[in-house]
Amino acid sequence: MNYVAIVGVGLIGGSFGLALRKAGFQGEIAGVSSRPALEAGLRAGAISTGITLEQATSRADLIYLAQPVDRILETLESLGPIAPADCLVTDAGSTKAAILKKASECLASAQFLGGHPMAGKEQRGADAADADLFGGRPYVLTPASRESDRSRSFRSWLERIGASVIEMSAQDHDEAVAFTSHLPQLLSTALAATLDRRSDLKLERVFGAGLLDMTRLALSSPDLWLSILATNKSQVRSALESLILTLGEMRDALQRDALASLFASGGEFASRLRTKTHEK
Repeated sequence: MNYVAIVGVGLIGGSFGLALRKAGFQGEIAGVSSRPALEAGLRAGAISTGITLEQATSRADLIYLAQPVDRILETLESLGPIAPADCLVTDAGSTKAAILKKASECLASAQFLGGHPMAGKEQRGADAADADLFGGRPYVLTPASRESDRSRSFRSWLERIGASVIEMSAQDHDEAVAFTSHLPQLLSTALAATLDRRSDLKLERVFGAGLLDMTRLALSSPDLWLSILATNKSQVRSALESLILTLGEMRDALQRDALASLFASGGEFASRLRTKTHEK
């Protein structure tokens, strides 16, 4: 892997460029993005130059799509006729089934490897990029074809930047993230919206760190999340129904002073998550 083109030089794309450099990548890292995004990527040191998508397909042996999901789908259509067979195209989209379907329809020659780094921040843009963003975090790969030299090289670089590579099907990925990523986002947003609708100034004066922790995700970009949720509706609906069922149980248990078992179950899962995090 000698020439990387990052399409979408934002938080994830910029962090990927910085992570490659920190891990010792000596090749070219170019950006395909808007002028402000390219300027931010150049300032951060995430890319060394800006190019067009057409130039990327003629030069890059890895094209890394780090855009919102709806934009990734559009870019795959544009890449279809021009991506060469010796190029690996991968993405960092938060849902996988729709993206893999689009890639299979559009990419006639280039190999595609679906990907999703389970890392991020509330901030957007390359100015917030972090070379250590992927360190110790799961990085899901959803292969659509047999492994090649290029995909093996990419996997090797993921390991060098400190990511914990997990391989699964696109369907399994989308079902998992509906519960572990999309549901927390919706829960945080719902909690913040519930408090906002009460129009009670006391709620903005009497709170602790717990409320700040719980509403942190509500600061995320609505445009970004609407794009994600639109491509995983059925799985997210199932996750919401499971949460609503548990909240109903909690409401009923509150009336009966029987909340202990729910606290125990929640605590056990939270403890297991933290144990797994420390093991990485």
